[in-house]
Amino acid sequence: MFNQYWAGTTSRRRFLQTASCGFGFLALADLCTRAAASDARNPLAAKPPHFKPRAKRVIFLFMGGAPSHVDTFDYKPKLQADDGKTVSGKGTGPKLLKSSFKFAQYGKSGLWLPETLPNLARHADDLCVLNSMYTDLPAHAQATLEMHTGNFRFTRPSMGAWALYGLGTENTDLPGFVTINPQGGPPNFGSAFLPASFQGTRIDSAQLKRGGGIANIENPRLSAELQRKQLDLLASLNHERLERDKVNPGLEGVIESYELAFRMEGALPKVMDLTGETKETQESYGIGEKATENFGRQCLLARRFAEHGVRFIEIGMGGWDHHSDLHKRLTANCLAVDKPIAGLLQDLKKRDLLKDTLLVWGGEFGRTPAAQNRDGRDHDAAGFSMWMAGGGVKQAYRHGATDEHGIAAIDKKMHINDLHATMLYLLGLDHEKLTYRYSGRDYKLTDLAGKVAKDIIA
Repeated sequence: MFNQYWAGTTSRRRFLQTASCGFGFLALADLCTRAAASDARNPLAAKPPHFKPRAKRVIFLFMGGAPSHVDTFDYKPKLQADDGKTVSGKGTGPKLLKSSFKFAQYGKSGLWLPETLPNLARHADDLCVLNSMYTDLPAHAQATLEMHTGNFRFTRPSMGAWALYGLGTENTDLPGFVTINPQGGPPNFGSAFLPASFQGTRIDSAQLKRGGGIANIENPRLSAELQRKQLDLLASLNHERLERDKVNPGLEGVIESYELAFRMEGALPKVMDLTGETKETQESYGIGEKATENFGRQCLLARRFAEHGVRFIEIGMGGWDHHSDLHKRLTANCLAVDKPIAGLLQDLKKRDLLKDTLLVWGGEFGRTPAAQNRDGRDHDAAGFSMWMAGGGVKQAYRHGATDEHGIAAIDKKMHINDLHATMLYLLGLDHEKLTYRYSGRDYKLTDLAGKVAKDIIA
C-alpha cells in the first residue's frame, strides 16, 4: 500500500522524517491549544509587567463628595489675608472665605496640615502631595466616573479593572479587585467591555457592620462537597456550550466567576475575620471608637487584602460635599478618617508593605475658595489636591501648585488622565501599551491623553 501511494514521490526514509516532524507539529499544536485554553480558563493568572514595577498593588482611598483642598492639603496664606474680599477684586461677585482651621508645618518637609488631621500629620514625611490636580466637570456623577474610568461621557473599564487586566492577581482564591463601601454606581468599579472577571468585587459597609462580607457567595443549604458537585455539573454544561460556540467571552466570564465564588467561600471569610488582629493593632485603626469604627475596619481590611495578594483595593467614604456648615462637617469627616489612615500607614510600614503598596487619597474634584451659604464651598474642577504614599513615589514632596487663592492649578498641572498614567507606571505598566481591542479600536485607560508625572517618582 505504501509503494502504491508513495511510489515516485518520496523514499521510506523521507516518509518517516516527514511523519515524525508532523507528529512534532501535532504535539506543539496540542501544547499551544492547552496553553490558550488555560489562559482562557484563568484570565486572572499573574502576568509580567511591561517593566520593573515600583508598586505591586494599589489602595485607593476615595472621598466621595469632594473634600475642600484649601481646608486640608493646600494651605493658602493669601486666602487667609483676603478673607471677605471678592474673587474678582472689583467689589462684586463671590467673596473669598478663609479656612477656619489652624494650620501648622510638620515633618522635615514642613508640610502644612490642618489641626483636624493630627494623626496623619505624624506621617507628613511619607506623603507625596499633588497640589495641581484638575478635572473636566464640576459635577459629582461625571467627575466620579472620570476619576475611576478616565472618561465621563461613556462607560469604560475602571482603573482597578485595567490594573487587574494588565497584571492579574497574586492570589486566585480571592478577587483581584475589591471595592469596600463604593461611592457611585457599578460603572465606577465595573469592567465594561473587558471580560467580567476583571470587575471589582463589592463589599458594602452595611454588611461589615452586621459582621458579614460579600453577599451571595455562600450556600448554607449545601455542604462544600455537594456545592463542588453542583458546580462541576454546571461547568460541564457550560464547557459543552463553549465548545459549540468556540468564542463566547460572556460564558467564559460566567464559568470563571462561579469558580472564583467557590474558592472565595473558603478563603474570603478568613481574610475578613479581624478577631485574630491584636488589640493594639485594632486600636491603632480606631476600631472600638464610635467616630472611627467604620472607616477603621475598612482600612484594616484593606491591609489584610493587600498582604493576601489582592491587586487593587478601593475604600470609599462619602459625605464630603460641604456646601454649608463646612467647619462642623469637615471636622467630623476628618475625625473619621484621620486615625484609621495613620494606622494603615503605620501598619504597612511595620509589615514592610508600604514600599510596594501605592496609597492614593482624594475625591473627584475640589471646592471653591469663595464662600457659599456663608459657611460652605461650591464645586471646583479647576484645581484640587490629592496625595500618594509608598509604592515608589517621593516622600515629603509637594507636586505642583494652584494660584494664591486655590482657584485653579497653575504649575505642573495634573489631569485625571495623568494621574492614571502615573499610577500604571508605578505598577510597571505603560499606559500607551495597555490596550484592549474592542469594536474595531484599541482602547486604554488614559484614552488619547495622559502623561506620567516623572517628578514624583522616587
